[in-house]
Amino acid sequence: MSKIKSFWKKITIKNKITLFTGTVFLTILVAIVFDAILIRLFVIDVNDIMEDNSKGGEIVANLDKEKDLFNAYINNNSLENRQALLDSFEATKKALSAVPLDYDRLGENRYAQLFSLRTCYDVYCKYRDEIVDAETQKYDYVSRLYAVYTMQDYLIGYAQKFVDLTLKDGNAKYRELIPTVFAVPLIAVTLSIFLFSAVLEISRMMNKAITEPVLKLANASRRIAANDFYIDDVEADNEDELGELVKAFNKMKYATGEYIEALEQRREALDKLHAKEVETLEAEKQLDAMNLELLKNQINPHFLFNTLNVIGGMANLEGAGTTEQMIKALSSLFRYNLKNQAKEVLLSQELKVAEDYMYLQKMRFGDRVKYEVNCEVDADNVMVPTFTLQPIIENCIIHGISPKIEGGCVSLDISKKGDELVIAITDTGRGMSKETLDLILKSLGGSDNNSVGIGMGNIYRRIKGMYDESDMRIISSEGEGTTITVTIPYLSGDVD
Repeated sequence: MSKIKSFWKKITIKNKITLFTGTVFLTILVAIVFDAILIRLFVIDVNDIMEDNSKGGEIVANLDKEKDLFNAYINNNSLENRQALLDSFEATKKALSAVPLDYDRLGENRYAQLFSLRTCYDVYCKYRDEIVDAETQKYDYVSRLYAVYTMQDYLIGYAQKFVDLTLKDGNAKYRELIPTVFAVPLIAVTLSIFLFSAVLEISRMMNKAITEPVLKLANASRRIAANDFYIDDVEADNEDELGELVKAFNKMKYATGEYIEALEQRREALDKLHAKEVETLEAEKQLDAMNLELLKNQINPHFLFNTLNVIGGMANLEGAGTTEQMIKALSSLFRYNLKNQAKEVLLSQELKVAEDYMYLQKMRFGDRVKYEVNCEVDADNVMVPTFTLQPIIENCIIHGISPKIEGGCVSLDISKKGDELVIAITDTGRGMSKETLDLILKSLGGSDNNSVGIGMGNIYRRIKGMYDESDMRIISSEGEGTTITVTIPYLSGDVD
């Protein structure tokens, strides 16, 4: 049994499915074969016995009937009796011809009996026809008539003996079939139980080898989507493609967690630098040096993206469309954070990152979260500061929507007013009191991030440092929601 389990772990998923399908087909084939055997026994062999008995009985019955009609015709040679007698001649002849004179099928005794019966009947027909067709009675009419009577009795006796032999042979053949009739269902039931048990066992093994690891991966992906990267490793003792996928997923999970931690450290460093208002060239050089050092310590982006693509491809093969889409969204977020070092990007890129983030949050919160976008400008021809929309939307989800049991909606409205680009982000979350709002507004330009949050303070200081004519306003009402409006210069631009 251990060898079988070891073999099962090593074979590919395709071979596992092929083995399971083959077992099911074999079970069906065995059932069909034994059904065919039973049908042959009961429908063909038993039917042959019954048919032989029936044909023998018809011969005796027709001979008896012909004898009775012959007597009636001798007593009254009316046209009606003559026609009935002639019809009985045909019926008797047809009954004798219905049994094929086949030695292999009839056997020695029945063949000899039927041959003699047919030969005697042919002789009898000559004498009978002379009596029936005679217009006048000859001198030996009586002797010929009694000769016909004698032949009729002889033929009936011969036919009855043929029937007896047929019944005897049929009974012997039926007794030979009885053991087979009982053995075939017993063998069929035994094989069916064995094959059914095999199908159940293979099904259980497939469930353990394929379904359980996929479900574990799906659960782990949902927790990662909820920013929980330090979960236990997904366990699977497979040595097939799923086993390789699980190992790659665990490596990717740890690498992603470390990368997210590095991003948090980077964000904290940026916030501290902005809090101290380090806007000189020397501060920018130090920040570039720190970014370069951080990039050196990050995981290889190609490994991360390739691993995510492998997981997405396997999710597609397994029919897990939602898991595949979540992995693509998560991969897009990582790619944007890793590869985009520019201060400004096209608005369309920021909208794509916000859309991927909100997709993951919808997977987390379900129908509790809604997301609406109303963009009145050409997103492919407008430049905005990098990483502006997603942190604000994340703040709406964490502090506004998430605490409400019924959830809410995040709306993004982008428009152009004169030479300014106005971005309004509104949530229908729990909002905040006037005292809390005043504290946040007071903390926006300072170094204290406890009230306003790292992301919000970062965005405020960055847009103030990048553009002279820029602003960020916050309007909130407790129990109704919050609106954050960012105003920056309208800058047209193309991707290099």
